[in-house]
Amino acid sequence: MTVLEQPGAYRPTPPPGWQPRADAAPLLPDPEPYRLLGTAAAADISPDLLTRLHRELVRGRRYNTQATALTRQGRLAVYPSSTGQEACQVAAGLVLEDRDWLFPSYRDTLAAVVRGLDPVDALTLLRGDWHSGYDPHAHRVAPLCTPLATQLPHAVGLAHAARLKGDDVVALALVGDGGTSEGDFHEALNFAAVWHAPVVFLVQNNGFAISVPLAKQTAAPSLAHKAVGYGMPGRLVDGNDAAAVHEVLAEAVRRARGGGGPTLVEAVTYRIEAHTNADDATRYRPDSEVEAWRAHDPIALLEEAMRDRHLLDDEGVRAARESAERFAADLRTRMHQDPALDPMALFEHVYADRTSQLREQAAQLRAELDAEAADAGKGE
Repeated sequence: MTVLEQPGAYRPTPPPGWQPRADAAPLLPDPEPYRLLGTAAAADISPDLLTRLHRELVRGRRYNTQATALTRQGRLAVYPSSTGQEACQVAAGLVLEDRDWLFPSYRDTLAAVVRGLDPVDALTLLRGDWHSGYDPHAHRVAPLCTPLATQLPHAVGLAHAARLKGDDVVALALVGDGGTSEGDFHEALNFAAVWHAPVVFLVQNNGFAISVPLAKQTAAPSLAHKAVGYGMPGRLVDGNDAAAVHEVLAEAVRRARGGGGPTLVEAVTYRIEAHTNADDATRYRPDSEVEAWRAHDPIALLEEAMRDRHLLDDEGVRAARESAERFAADLRTRMHQDPALDPMALFEHVYADRTSQLREQAAQLRAELDAEAADAGKGE
């Protein structure tokens, strides 16, 4: 079968006989971000799901504040906080099956923790230790990606390979609005659509690429509209409405798993904290803007909806916060313990079979370590 004989293959026809390859209308996102909390549809949301979302949001907020504090104490080299974006992180961590894969960016450690990764392991890369801190294959969480958007083609490749093998696997790739300005974003979406790969792209549009506002990155009506140009559906959702983000992502994952191909989801949210601890956000955004978004806090939105349905009271809020405090205390205790580092681990997980140069360097380091140990023994 040639490329032109494949189903849906494009055969160029001169006007007026030319027809578009696909109808664009079904691919267009809603004109406004999709919401559930505060609407009549909120009454149909599973109480168990709301309770789980609330518990994870409260724990996630405490995780963010604790990690930020650890950075100030010198226990982390840097921490890109997701405070304000917890609804996106929590939903992404909950919608996947164990066999699926999560492809996070550097700001998405919370999503990895919600998926089940030990928080100390999730923060190891930001601590400056080891290669990534965890076994990606064991947890189905790709290494945290610091270069913008390079995780997206990786997600597409894995999803496409799984489809070719007949494996029931979906990849969920996370990226910020700044990452959509990278070539990797274009390449990933184009390949995903052409290959009909089972992958979901979640763009957390928090308003800024460090200090560059979205208006200086794109003139598109929304980032979700970009999906149409690649031939996949785009979804626009309120990124602070945890229930809505969970529903939209779950639907996109089901679609991908059922052979429907990729989906681009834009979650409109806001980065309450600075880009990282090295950033001064007051130089490019007013405090009044931050306060307006604090009024649309994902935890407050969910708690209000749950109280309206009598699913949450003051005792429930207190219990969730106390559980989060215990989680943070355990994280703090373990992060204050100096790790036992093996210098020889420098050569692990670089190549499946070490190159001659690495073998030579490893032998040299081993000899130096043995000599240091021998000298230390003589001094005792």
